[in-house]
Amino acid sequence: MNREILRIAVPNIVSNITVPLMGIVSTAIAGHWGDSAHTIGALAIGVSIFNFIYWNCSFIRMGTSGLTAQAYGAGDWAECTNMLVRAVVVSAVLGVAVLLLQYPIGELSLIVMNGDEMAREYFYARIWAVPAGIVLFGFNGWFTGMQNAIIPMCTSITVNAVHMACSLWFAIGLDMGIVGIAYASIVAQYSGLTLAVILLLWRYRRKLTRVDWRVALNMEPMRRFFRINSDIIVRTFCIVIVYTFFTAASARMENAVLLAVNTMLMELFTMFSYMNDGFAYAAEALTGRFIGARDGQSLRLCVRRCFIWTSVIALLFVAIYIGWWRELLGLFIEPDSPDAPAIFELARHYIGWVIVIPLAAAIPFTMDGVMVGATQTRVMRNSMLLATVGHFVLFYGLSWLIGNNALWLAFTSYMFLRGIFQYFMSGRLSRVYEMAGSDDVSASRNTSL
Repeated sequence: MNREILRIAVPNIVSNITVPLMGIVSTAIAGHWGDSAHTIGALAIGVSIFNFIYWNCSFIRMGTSGLTAQAYGAGDWAECTNMLVRAVVVSAVLGVAVLLLQYPIGELSLIVMNGDEMAREYFYARIWAVPAGIVLFGFNGWFTGMQNAIIPMCTSITVNAVHMACSLWFAIGLDMGIVGIAYASIVAQYSGLTLAVILLLWRYRRKLTRVDWRVALNMEPMRRFFRINSDIIVRTFCIVIVYTFFTAASARMENAVLLAVNTMLMELFTMFSYMNDGFAYAAEALTGRFIGARDGQSLRLCVRRCFIWTSVIALLFVAIYIGWWRELLGLFIEPDSPDAPAIFELARHYIGWVIVIPLAAAIPFTMDGVMVGATQTRVMRNSMLLATVGHFVLFYGLSWLIGNNALWLAFTSYMFLRGIFQYFMSGRLSRVYEMAGSDDVSASRNTSL
């Protein structure tokens, strides 16, 4: 079982590691170009807007993954093909819709995020990368459901490597600043999409069945697809609200140094989140597969091992943050910058939150994967709504008293609560085990993880 988990988790970890590296490179470029604090802040606002867009569209990846994994486990190749068609069609339509609505989306987002002209230029340059990025969600969800982590790894590495190389070329070499980083995103996303199509045809052209469009886009399976995805949309919208609010609240504190510090500390947490996401992807792929195959014993073993792996990763990152947080922050900003002393001094007051968050977030990441694979999306939706309410209650109840610490406390509590709520709302996972026909379901109600 460990080999099965690592077979899916390790390629996802490798690809995910390149994502925070891309963020680090982008932030470092912003920190070395012009007024470092102002440029980093503008980039953070622009990136947050696109995180809002992409995260709200990520339901396509998650909904596709769980349903495809269950079809794969059941050996239903025709349904696997139909899921690919549904994912690509829906994601393409959504990508075009975002392009058509770019002006109202952009202007409203910039008002809410308190963005300036630099952030505006970044947004309207990068928006053309969105259709390719959303379609990639559909492909990657399908590949994950097919138990294939290698192709998403190849596309992710390609996207992020091209983005980093083009960012350096456009932003520094051509002196385009953060607009150059935006153009680099366009080149990177379409490069990744092209590679995904090539690898799909190379790997699966003999296994995919002939597409019957009436069956693939039949209203009954499409209704199930959209029902699952509607729950994921609400769940993801809550995540986006919390993450976007974090940057917006930091920006509204009207302290450019504090915004830069919060942005860099959040990048440190992002390193952990993308590492742990590898095991969340393994949990969702294997959970769906074992449910489709009605293999309850393997499902229970898989879930337990995934929790162990994510806990180990959390402890590793706690040690890294304790020992090397200053060196990690040094990646983001020029040491000789006038803002550097103030940034490091302010970061020292808040680094404790980044050290604690991995412990609070380890279980929630795996729970997300299990719920996606089991298509228990209603549990995900309801737990996320409660955790989001708790986040805002904590922030607004304490912000007047402890300021920026309230923002970090609310975010940390939100991460912890979402996992706890999912665990108990799923009957301590008994509902998941029942889907696989586990003979030992009753024991799950009386045992811990």
